[in-house]
Amino acid sequence: MAILYRPARLDELQATQEHIVASINDLTVRHGFGPMASVRPADFQRFVWHDDPSGLWSAEEDGRLVGSAFSWVCGDLWFLAELFIAPDMQGRGIGAELLRRTLDQAARAGATERALITFTFNRVSQALYIRHGLFPGTPIYVFGGSREAVTAGLPPARLAATPITADDAAQLERIDRAVLSVSRAKHHVFLAGDATMRGYLLRGAGGPVGYAYVNANGHIGPLAVAGDDAGDAFLAVLHLAADAGSAQISCLIPGANEAALTVAVAHGLRIGFPLVLMSSRSFGDWSQYLPRNPGFM
Repeated sequence: MAILYRPARLDELQATQEHIVASINDLTVRHGFGPMASVRPADFQRFVWHDDPSGLWSAEEDGRLVGSAFSWVCGDLWFLAELFIAPDMQGRGIGAELLRRTLDQAARAGATERALITFTFNRVSQALYIRHGLFPGTPIYVFGGSREAVTAGLPPARLAATPITADDAAQLERIDRAVLSVSRAKHHVFLAGDATMRGYLLRGAGGPVGYAYVNANGHIGPLAVAGDDAGDAFLAVLHLAADAGSAQISCLIPGANEAALTVAVAHGLRIGFPLVLMSSRSFGDWSQYLPRNPGFM
């Protein structure tokens, strides 16, 4: 039967995550990394759907979900968070058709920056993105390690950390503009409403120099630093992640962030697998930023 492409429905977003996880694990197992993904609540997808549902699409054949795409726009940035095609349906042009529909969102919104993060070893998808003007640039590495290994010999933090409040919106916007050249305002709103997350302003002698979020599972990100304090900022956030009490600590570190990479390797974090940022053109200073995950940036 012909493939039906339609806007995604709010009531199917959680079920879609199950299909996406199966697709991701099929890919990572085939490349020797084993299963990596697990099903999580579709809270961010729902948040974005309520804000602008035009970036969420589903493809189905005979009532079966065979593909989905999820993109979001924040200010000048369009970001492709997810593009899933069922393993047995790949090679039929479904991904290109879904990508075209999400790129229409970018055109309507007038987004000047277009980007995504994908597995470095996902060669077929990278070729698709290149054909649509999105080119590989900054490598990003997933790091992880035990809390015990990270805290052994960890020196004292040199930056103070205070909880983010509603009064800090202007500071967060200033930092994001300085680091990424785009707004992240809607994403801070989402993070503030996530009970599993804790957000902090990182302060030096002259005031706030950055921000960081840590979840209850010890995962760090996003983290942004507007200045030359990337290493000190990451060190301070390792303390915050350790204080969260999780047995594991994890994060994503761009290859351009030499300061954070140096601290990570020196204090018990090890590379799990590689990702790559693809974009229509270079934007932001990725030596000063750690994304949260490939779908959130």
